[in-house]
Amino acid sequence: MVAHDMAYVELFTRDKLAAVDYFESAMGFTRVADSVEVDRSSILLRQGDAQIVVTSGRGLWKFLDEHGDGIADIAMTCDDVAATREAALLAGAEPVASPHGSTVVSGFGDVVHTLVPAAGGPADRMPPGRTWRPVGRAARPRGRIRLLDHIAVCLQGGSLDGYADRYREAFGFSRFYSEYVSVGGQAMDSVVVRSATGGVTFTLVAPDPGKAPGQLDAFLERNGGPGVQHLAFLVDDIIPAVREFKDRGIDFLTTPDTYYDLLVERFEQLRGIVDELRETQVLADRDEWGHLLQLFSRSPYERNTLFFELIQRQGSRGFGSSNIRALYEAVERERLTAG
Repeated sequence: MVAHDMAYVELFTRDKLAAVDYFESAMGFTRVADSVEVDRSSILLRQGDAQIVVTSGRGLWKFLDEHGDGIADIAMTCDDVAATREAALLAGAEPVASPHGSTVVSGFGDVVHTLVPAAGGPADRMPPGRTWRPVGRAARPRGRIRLLDHIAVCLQGGSLDGYADRYREAFGFSRFYSEYVSVGGQAMDSVVVRSATGGVTFTLVAPDPGKAPGQLDAFLERNGGPGVQHLAFLVDDIIPAVREFKDRGIDFLTTPDTYYDLLVERFEQLRGIVDELRETQVLADRDEWGHLLQLFSRSPYERNTLFFELIQRQGSRGFGSSNIRALYEAVERERLTAG
């Protein structure tokens, strides 16, 4: 009764063509199949082991009115769908009616989890319950993205422990680590939960309700409650990936120049690439297993909610603990400048 891997994530959007163009043209995803239903239509995109379903239509009006464009479903594979569903319900999840006849349970806010049988071949990776029409396009060259590394989830203050416990009881996740970040009069909590296989990882973040409102409070307001804050995609070589993605139109957050002045003092072994990191604005961190490099995009959506991360792991199993502060401060500067 455990979840293993992320089968796909589904983005609800008002403008399907623009959303698909962003993933295809800017991020290098390939359109695999289309599905047309009575009140919605979907496009399945794939790159490496990452799958994204982009869906629009009148059947989504309630979600879009309340939250804007965003991730509505994080589908997970499991050995025994029925048993996993029962474990989730016992842990406090709610059953959710599916327009596709799939097994679906509540997650956080209005985001749900479709439970998919674990299977092997590419044909079995198609989201179930829909009539998919393969798209006869020439395959793209191998893209930069290997897989969906982790998903960051923004929750209400004071709710982290409850959700971390629910994911443990419902899906067999374990806590990987926790972090508390204080910046000025604001602060945030984070807890990372992960499946036993490592195939599903959620970074749960929430504002400290005892501190001044900040960017996470602003996200919750813009998003109409809890939701997916960002998707993190694993790449093999982040510096050329960032250059390529910038050339294709992706807008990334910027980092103060002083960050790179101090980087060599933190990581002597990165001295040879600090100039490239500075040029591309890539962040660096390390843990007991190794290094990681990462960079975060600005949100391409009207409500300025969902955004994306590129991450390169050089042995590291963490999530840029010291960069959480750098990201928080970068987003806070953007928020104050925009305001």
